[in-house]
Amino acid sequence: MPTAHATVLGEVGPRIVRGDLVEGAVITPDWIGETYGVSRTVAREVVQVLVSMGPVESRRRTGIRILPRAQWDDYDPAIIRWRLDGVHRLRHLHELAELRAAIEPASAALAATHADAEQRAEIVRIAEQMEVSGAAGDLQTFLEQDIEFHRLLLRASGNVMFSGLGDVVEGVLRGRTEHDLMPKQPKRGGPPAPPVVAEAVAGGEADVARYAMTAIVAEVVSDLGHPR
Repeated sequence: MPTAHATVLGEVGPRIVRGDLVEGAVITPDWIGETYGVSRTVAREVVQVLVSMGPVESRRRTGIRILPRAQWDDYDPAIIRWRLDGVHRLRHLHELAELRAAIEPASAALAATHADAEQRAEIVRIAEQMEVSGAAGDLQTFLEQDIEFHRLLLRASGNVMFSGLGDVVEGVLRGRTEHDLMPKQPKRGGPPAPPVVAEAVAGGEADVARYAMTAIVAEVVSDLGHPR
């Protein structure tokens, strides 16, 4: 069961992202407490988390002010989730997919060079499992495997900056599934599937891994169409 802190954060955060609480608006812990029926301690915890994400700043005497969009942490998992729950979700999914298209082919190529034996075997194992769950139309199982697959590739790249994008990649993968933007079955004659990437990584074929991953993420961008 979500804590009071998590519940209130899940209400206030989306209101800021949607623009219900506009830039420059000032709120207080008392307002949060009265609006959501929580203690001042819980309200302060919510404010502290929001400050860490960037949407607000808290100053003594002036209260809690909503900051300009440019100052938010767009890589924060909660902000990604709130944006995907909003009316402009397709635009944000497109942004996330374009980021993947820029990063993941390079990550796959690096993984083919730097992954250790255990990581190579695990990448192949997960890809094979994805083939089974995808063919069965088990989207929830496929989603969890897909997240694990891409996170592992990012880690196996050996680049901590790439590995740090795991939450971003998970955001777009979950967003596509939760908002019914995933095909129910794998496309026939489509781009190379995860096993092609996995085998290339396992075999140390960096160029093949890069090409195969490029095709996969390019299809994601294409399937989303033009952002609204």
